[in-house]
Amino acid sequence: MHMLFITATRLGDAVISTGILAELLRRHPGVRITIACGPVPAELFSHVPGLERILIMEKQPYDLHWLKLWKACVGQRWDITVDLRGSATTLLLRSGRRLIMRGGRRPGRRIEHLAALLGQTPPPLPTLWSSETERAQALALIPPTQQVIALGPTANWTGKIWPVERHIALWQAIRATYPQARPAIFYGPGTQEAGLARPLLDALPDALDMGGRFTLTQTAALLARCALYVGNDSGLMHMAAAAGTPTLGLFGPSRASEYAPAGPRAHWIAAPGPEGEAPIAGLSIETVTSAALALLKENAA
Repeated sequence: MHMLFITATRLGDAVISTGILAELLRRHPGVRITIACGPVPAELFSHVPGLERILIMEKQPYDLHWLKLWKACVGQRWDITVDLRGSATTLLLRSGRRLIMRGGRRPGRRIEHLAALLGQTPPPLPTLWSSETERAQALALIPPTQQVIALGPTANWTGKIWPVERHIALWQAIRATYPQARPAIFYGPGTQEAGLARPLLDALPDALDMGGRFTLTQTAALLARCALYVGNDSGLMHMAAAAGTPTLGLFGPSRASEYAPAGPRAHWIAAPGPEGEAPIAGLSIETVTSAALALLKENAA
């Protein structure tokens, strides 16, 4: 069997889509899969079972990236095509079963909209795949004897970023209760992400620097070793939740009703005020600290 799976350009959306991808792999053991996605999340799928190839879609004028994708896929007879971008591409391919996600934004959790394509309730949780080597490397960096608390101070726009001084105050409160704990700062590649993380790295000189130099699958393995992740609404937040890490997502003007983290130990808190309009600065240090400490206690080994 051959399956084409067209998913997101953004990391967070791509992570959310891994739940139905894992469910399709479970339902169709041995299927050979081609994944089409944007360049940012592409390495997320590098260890998917049955992977044949990853087609990277870079936006082109006049939607020519869709024509390029069609040309790359038209020679194959597909047993299943899944299009989470709502395009007409799969309608123009030789395909057995087609699953097409209607385009546009709508109320409700994104993960549930995706699960509706499969008629699955409750929705399958996101899944991350990493290699045995990557898991061994993560174990070496974060051994079982070390309690590491992951902080995610970045996001794709400033309105979603909880002030860095509050991340610092949060860490001070965690260390007062868990003096042997060590912080780890997670952020994405590129100068913008590094710049957003730098003030927190400077303020916490003993922090593990977990940004920039790791692949997404290495990052997944590292997140799975952490005792807690606290961070802004971002792709890394979704990765932490999918990795099974106790996760506390921080929401301000973004909508938790649509993009709350999904995972076996995922939680979130939102700033007070109308959803989609509440400034994240309204989220107090005390509120976040209380929730973070409660998560640590709840998930203590």
